[in-house]
Amino acid sequence: MNALRSLLFYVGYFLVMLVCGVLFLPLAPLLPLGSRYRLLNVYNHLITAWFRLACGVRYDIRGRERLPAGPCVILANHQCEWETIYLQILKPPVCTVLKQELLRIPLFGWGLRLLHPIALDRSRPARAMKQVLTQGKQRLDEGLSVLIFPEGTRVAPGHRKRYNKSGTVIACRAGVPVVPVAHNAGERWPGRHWVKNPGRLSLVVGPPIETDGRTPEEVLVEVEAWIEARLAEISEVPRPAAAGGEAAPLEVSARR
Repeated sequence: MNALRSLLFYVGYFLVMLVCGVLFLPLAPLLPLGSRYRLLNVYNHLITAWFRLACGVRYDIRGRERLPAGPCVILANHQCEWETIYLQILKPPVCTVLKQELLRIPLFGWGLRLLHPIALDRSRPARAMKQVLTQGKQRLDEGLSVLIFPEGTRVAPGHRKRYNKSGTVIACRAGVPVVPVAHNAGERWPGRHWVKNPGRLSLVVGPPIETDGRTPEEVLVEVEAWIEARLAEISEVPRPAAAGGEAAPLEVSARR
């Protein structure tokens, strides 16, 4: 049954991508950035709604009222593609840090390019880190929030990876708050398997963490502690006690 539901979901998924690409991409470059986000976010709204209906997923979204009015740095755990879609509509306009290969995907990548992402070349980590820090502050100064996945890659439910501090460095330099986000989307939308799982998908937005007068390391410790505490509450898969592996060299959204 789950396989049939997942197959139906992907039929709608690619149909939505095709229709939105044909209808919206020619128009989007003519619009100011704010209007461009609203237009292209129609795709994200449709995909998240279709996933819920087709795959029998129940959304439990908490804490949206905590989002600050101005720009912020959003730091979220990364388990699958779902959060990269939903977090675009959580607090628009938002600039996402992602791997530059995604911009080459027909329709999908073309739309991403229009939203002023920070696209990184992962083969040159030192340059990519400098790019994140420089362009991240620029985007915040332009009035955009910045979305970063501090684990640097998808991490399956039940596993942990050390967090990278570049997101908190950006926030401290720009003097904007950090908003932690925790979710269990990988339990419903497995990152390495096409079959989706019905059930509750929980996402919790944390209180903004102020950065004035604090070091990036101090802020990162608080962010990671909050995210891991919430994951322990909402995850069906037990959480490990400590992170494994090396710290991620940079945060890259892996939407594929």
